[in-house]
Amino acid sequence: MPDSLNSDILTIAPRTGTAFVVKAGQTLTVIDPTGGQVADLLAYSQEDIGEVLSSGRTLDYASRLYLTTGDPLYSNRSRVMLDIVADTVGRHDFLLTPCSKDTFRIIYGDTDPHRGCFGNLAEALVPYGIVPDAIPTAFNCFMNVPVDGATGTFTVEPPLSKAGDHITFLARMDLIVGLTACSALQSNGGSFKPISYCIEG
Repeated sequence: MPDSLNSDILTIAPRTGTAFVVKAGQTLTVIDPTGGQVADLLAYSQEDIGEVLSSGRTLDYASRLYLTTGDPLYSNRSRVMLDIVADTVGRHDFLLTPCSKDTFRIIYGDTDPHRGCFGNLAEALVPYGIVPDAIPTAFNCFMNVPVDGATGTFTVEPPLSKAGDHITFLARMDLIVGLTACSALQSNGGSFKPISYCIEG
């Protein structure tokens, strides 16, 4: 856990998102301050935004679904973008795309749907020249998606994270990062809470 006396810990309000730069060699720690809240994380190469965090490449090279300390996260060009260097939870999801208006319309039947993590990320990434169609599957910090190995079916369960739990990434290149406090009730155990983060180094 970062030392709050030496680090600036920032907070993302419930159902919102932000974007920022993390330089090579810096660490990014994503913190669940109250417990049971998911954070969607995206990463793009600052040098070329066509290079983006890839769920498919990462899971292919890891040969497993659940990633934790010691695991690298790869780009669509098979370069390491981030290394997981600390993790107090050990259960995150790299399977499901950021929730969107359509998520809430199709899954929840909302007639006036929230724009979701997708809409929040799209807005936050505008200053970096990143368009909505360039938003991939996110690394969903703290999301809990058990998968039945026999049938391939999965369920979205409440996060296992407790207040103060965190995951720390080491940037292996200069990155543009998008991060949210997830907007989907099912992902967050039925309520919306903040997410905190800090950058060190």
